[in-house]
Amino acid sequence: KTGRGRFRNDLNILLCGDPGTSKSQLLQYVYNLVPRGQYTSGKGSSATGLTAYITRDPETKQVVLQTGALVLSDNGVCCIDEFDKMDDSTRAVLHEVMEQQTLSIAKAGIICVLNARASVLAAANPCDSRWNPKLTIVENIQLPHTLLSRFDLIFLMLDPQCESFDKRLATHLVSLYYRDNTRSNQRSESIDNEMLRDYIAYARTFVNPRLSDEAGQKLIQDYVQMRKVGAGRGIITAYPRQLESLIRLSEAHARMRLSNTVEEMDVNEANRLYKEALKQAATDPKTGQIDMEILMTGLSATSRAKSAELGKLILQNLQGKKSMKMGELYDTCRSAHKDGFTQTQYEMAVRDLLEEGKVIQTSNRHIRLKELSA
Repeated sequence: KTGRGRFRNDLNILLCGDPGTSKSQLLQYVYNLVPRGQYTSGKGSSATGLTAYITRDPETKQVVLQTGALVLSDNGVCCIDEFDKMDDSTRAVLHEVMEQQTLSIAKAGIICVLNARASVLAAANPCDSRWNPKLTIVENIQLPHTLLSRFDLIFLMLDPQCESFDKRLATHLVSLYYRDNTRSNQRSESIDNEMLRDYIAYARTFVNPRLSDEAGQKLIQDYVQMRKVGAGRGIITAYPRQLESLIRLSEAHARMRLSNTVEEMDVNEANRLYKEALKQAATDPKTGQIDMEILMTGLSATSRAKSAELGKLILQNLQGKKSMKMGELYDTCRSAHKDGFTQTQYEMAVRDLLEEGKVIQTSNRHIRLKELSA
């Protein structure tokens, strides 16, 4: 909270990737570690279960409001597993919580605004059960880009298919089923869960870091540099929301050091962590370059350019014709296009032309130019 308003200081993180990469185990560990944590699964969650529902008190017979997982995890972490399997209506309630950290309720005459100052830690699997490196993150997990843009960090957890990694992982898993004396010393060096829980609670309660002048100037320089990366190619590589994420990450790193001042070293570490996550989640698979519009609009610059090119091809094939069937037009354009395209890209180009008012689609699956409709 500053003199000009209250800003969100909790981080939202999304883990996505191949099945069997311990995403659920990480969520369970965080849930057991954080004092005010809630754990839920996307398939078994509803909008009322996450927010609040109305019930009648059995003794007084009055209408009461029962809070859900997001409100109960206030000042904590809400862990949501199987995030990709949630209904659209259930995911819609997260937009307000993940940005404003409040929950507006208007049910059965009860109108109120509840605090939901919680970090959201979610895990999602790709729609094809296997991560496709040729597709963007939006196409892989089929989540709305308006929700993806609200996550500060998006990490991919992929199966590397490396023999040394497989051996190390198998050794660790097998050692969990019997007592290994050679690993007892390594376990003793790890931090105890009780101590780590107290450390986190102390840092959240008593440490409130503020930006120093050097850290503020460093944040400005990093943001401007991020914007310059895609300026020459006509691609937006950073939005103001990314600057806010860098500020939150810097404050979190300073809080981890129990420091009340955010220094330049905190900004450097936040920038490194953010770029690492960005390199995984916002990279255009066709060009290999970072394109933030994948997360903001759901489409990369390459996809938008191809859609515009396909739209011009559709208009050329409709010239001088009264109308064409959608299937016939698809075959004609596909034979004329040198690189080829998918059915989804074709439907998206037609939808853009319909929204622009350049073509009209009739009820019998015919399409024609708007000039011929008079």
